[in-house]
Amino acid sequence: MSRASTQTAQFTDQERASIDATNAQLLAQRAGVGNTALSGFQNMLANPGFTQAQQAAITGATQGSLGSAFDALSQRAANRVARTNNSAGFSDTLDQLARSQGQQQAGAAQRNQIAFANNAQQQQGEALSGLSGLFGIDSNMLSRTLGIPSELLATRAKVTPAGTSGLKLGFGPVGLNLGF
Repeated sequence: MSRASTQTAQFTDQERASIDATNAQLLAQRAGVGNTALSGFQNMLANPGFTQAQQAAITGATQGSLGSAFDALSQRAANRVARTNNSAGFSDTLDQLARSQGQQQAGAAQRNQIAFANNAQQQQGEALSGLSGLFGIDSNMLSRTLGIPSELLATRAKVTPAGTSGLKLGFGPVGLNLGF
């Protein structure tokens, strides 16, 4: 073997070793990301929806804002009585405000509970879609295997805006979009 061919073989071996090392590193990174995504999707599937603390905070904020609005209306009625020195109709106004406040708070609590349930179903659907993307299997088959009703996937399809692709994770308008 000539000296030039020996050098070429060495350079080729070095280049191949470098490529193999890079591929091994990329494979390890991919496995790490896959394991992280897998555990995240499994956690989302097992614990969908808002936590109890988040639900309490949402409910408290909703009820607190309604309470503030009705307190302001009550104070306004009391100020009118003080300004006019006429309390006629004040008790009726307070009674009407109390009834209205109760109705508004009950409606808000009901809407919150529906939103909590919808969020849990949406997250289960996202977790199933993410897992099916990781494993390359049909999400309907995956949901049946895990014993989750396939209606959850239909719910997910309804809430995904048209023209978007991938899986969006996160709260509100900002989230992490994974291109599965």
